[in-house]
Amino acid sequence: MIDLNCDMGEAFGNYAMPNDDLLMDYISSANIACGFHAGDPGVMQQTVALAVKKGVAIGAHPGLPDLQGFGRREMKITASEAYQLTLYQIGALSAFVKAAGGKLNHVKAHGALYNMAAKDATLAKAIVQAVYDFDPDLMLYALAGSKMITEAKEKGIVTASEVFADRTYQDDGTLTPRSNHNAMVTSEEDAINQVLNFALKQEVNSVTGNRIEVVAETVCLHGDGAHAVAFAKLIAERLKKEGISIKAPGK
Repeated sequence: MIDLNCDMGEAFGNYAMPNDDLLMDYISSANIACGFHAGDPGVMQQTVALAVKKGVAIGAHPGLPDLQGFGRREMKITASEAYQLTLYQIGALSAFVKAAGGKLNHVKAHGALYNMAAKDATLAKAIVQAVYDFDPDLMLYALAGSKMITEAKEKGIVTASEVFADRTYQDDGTLTPRSNHNAMVTSEEDAINQVLNFALKQEVNSVTGNRIEVVAETVCLHGDGAHAVAFAKLIAERLKKEGISIKAPGK
């Protein structure tokens, strides 16, 4: 059994992300943008309603306040600011989830905030504290082997160690920076093989060909990727063919 999660609800205003409806048919968890890096109230409401309708676990996807950079540019923030922006965004999405008759399942930080907190224990602790203060029963999705996982476990929050179907890995187990030409997995076969390695072997091949052991409990697909729907469909079909069920943690 493994979870397939996807970052969703990242349209805003006149900017559309047309894949969300199709992607919901193949995933088990949705991380929904909360208005800072992407998303707006209308998009949040629509995406939550879609997840409730399709029985997909709902997560808040808080990011840095950077619409122009899609939350993928690092910002120098304090621990207090990390706590506040995380708590604020969880609260915003939770309102739409409650109104739709759903239940918030987890929190997953977005983009630069996610990567910063993966390495910075102070930021990780602040984000974990925000999740805990909002609802200690929420799960935290975070990069496998990261400071976020460590801090959440110390706080007593249930975690899901995350790996990526469409990103490449460095030898130390971190994601290849998006500024590098080889940061993304663009081949459907490569994406499928990477997911099978996660699910069946708990390992991944780095960009240099080294095998790295990883804890793989939830696999992320990026909803804004050019191959998102094709990857999701093929990966879901292959996992089922291999006898691996797709299910959100705790469901």
